[in-house]
Amino acid sequence: MTDAHLPSHVASYLTKRAAGDPWRINEVPSRTFSGAVVIPSLAEAANLPLTLESLSHNPSELLDRFMILIIVNQRADASEAETADNRETVQMLPLWRRQYRLNNLFWVDAASTGNELPHKQGVGLARKIGLDLALTLLDYRDYDPLLICLDADTFVQPDYLTAITRHFANTTAGGVSIAYRHRPATNEAGQSAVDRYELFLRTYVLGLKLAGSPYAFHTVGSAMACTASAYVASGGMNRRLAGEDFYFLQQVHKTSGVASLTETIVHPSPRSSHRVPFGTGRAVGDMLAEGEQRLLFYQPVVFLIVGEWLACVAENPGAEAAALVASAAHISPVLHDFLEQAGFRGSWDNLKKNNRESTKLIAAFHGWFDAFRTMRLIHELSDRAHPRIAPEMAVAPLLVQAGQISPDTVAGRLELLRRMQNAC
Repeated sequence: MTDAHLPSHVASYLTKRAAGDPWRINEVPSRTFSGAVVIPSLAEAANLPLTLESLSHNPSELLDRFMILIIVNQRADASEAETADNRETVQMLPLWRRQYRLNNLFWVDAASTGNELPHKQGVGLARKIGLDLALTLLDYRDYDPLLICLDADTFVQPDYLTAITRHFANTTAGGVSIAYRHRPATNEAGQSAVDRYELFLRTYVLGLKLAGSPYAFHTVGSAMACTASAYVASGGMNRRLAGEDFYFLQQVHKTSGVASLTETIVHPSPRSSHRVPFGTGRAVGDMLAEGEQRLLFYQPVVFLIVGEWLACVAENPGAEAAALVASAAHISPVLHDFLEQAGFRGSWDNLKKNNRESTKLIAAFHGWFDAFRTMRLIHELSDRAHPRIAPEMAVAPLLVQAGQISPDTVAGRLELLRRMQNAC
């Protein structure tokens, strides 16, 4: 298949930013697709077939329109166990394609000698390899095809592809954060740890929503999707070892918008893992090893400070930088110092110069004070003035602020947040 069918913006992206050699799809499909489900897989021979089975229960007409692309990956320093597991995965993929009747299942060998990921690379690059290769196999004639991110240990529901395709047919946002719910753990300690971590994630998003942040959406790598145009406009997937989902959806939001999809749910694994420096697996593993106090929550006051700062800017788009910085000092001395260190004065002057209309100025401001700067401010506030606390003290005030009656237990609060965020 040639690249002649590619739109100019996609061809330009691939020329400038594609992952490139040496990675190739195992065989060149004879046709193009409406979308692709891209699944990185590192030592997942036991889990991947279960994920594929869950996908296989989606409607056959949609499975015929989507390609499923597995990126079997590892670095050269992978353990012998990981290497053997990946080798088994590559050997079993043809069988799984037949077993689950996934005729459009393809894979990329990013694990064998000469094809491994570079040193210090991981899931970010693995996703990028798959997404970039999928771009060349999509049908751009009548619609904007879809790119869907999933993980090899994450199950989907039979309405997964239906809900995603229906969503993008009725939205202007180029990206989507899909509702999720971790699967049950195999023991009480594991369940308690994963519940606490998911509650932490959901409480953070609730805090951002109450603060009025446009970045109040979940960033879970196995629960996100976008159009091909949005992917290209964002610059494509980053190569980060961890947190690639956070930075990717942040950039998609800046360039194309991110909506929330609640008509289906993905079910990530609750297992512990130390493959990456943070995320579900790492958090669960650390709590199991060191106790649940290893994961403390942000104080509600930090979200109040963020909200007051965002409101201050939104209500005073014509203000000079000095006036805004002075107002920030009244909100919080830590906020004031943070803005000075981040160079807010010069940035605000540039934003005002290049965005004469107040609506465009505020949008540009949120491009500057983005999800990453918001998180950095929350960390700074926690480190310097408002130390993290146990969830028993952190969650209830936010729920009350949201007009809810807070349950007494972690599990109860988690279930309430799942309902509030349409994830169950």
